[in-house]
Amino acid sequence: MTAADHGRFVVVPAAYAFLLREGGQGTEVLLQLRQGTGFMDGHWAAAAAGHVERGETAYDAVRREALEEIDVRDLELEFLTTMSRTQNGAPIDERVDFFFAARGWTGEPRIVEPAKCADLRWWPLAALPDPVVPHELSVLQGMIDGRLPAYTTHGFAPAPEPDQESRR
Repeated sequence: MTAADHGRFVVVPAAYAFLLREGGQGTEVLLQLRQGTGFMDGHWAAAAAGHVERGETAYDAVRREALEEIDVRDLELEFLTTMSRTQNGAPIDERVDFFFAARGWTGEPRIVEPAKCADLRWWPLAALPDPVVPHELSVLQGMIDGRLPAYTTHGFAPAPEPDQESRR
């Protein structure tokens, strides 16, 4: 029996790497401009990201994606947050995303998949481009604000506040 047979959703895991460096305007992040993917094309996104494959850790996945997408290896990864994500509560789109920062790596980042990436550019964290993929932007905002918890959510309806009677 599968999870779907029990009415449970299936979580899709993904891993993201924000490459960071110090630049003239402070900390900069490397972002790619998505194209031809069918998801958030025309939005800026983490330079390296993708699904975690069967038998792979999130660390392994993000290192593989960095090599496949921007030709860098030996990432010095710092865990940022795990995000539970949905698209407006749709049960067909439950995700768990693992976000990492990398301040060290081997190789010069470059576009490896031009059909999926229109541009690759360093941006000051204080002056991000528009638009950025919304759930990734929330992580970047948390980095900027210095308030990024270990666990975050995105896309879920806020829980209703208990009324005064139920508080008594």
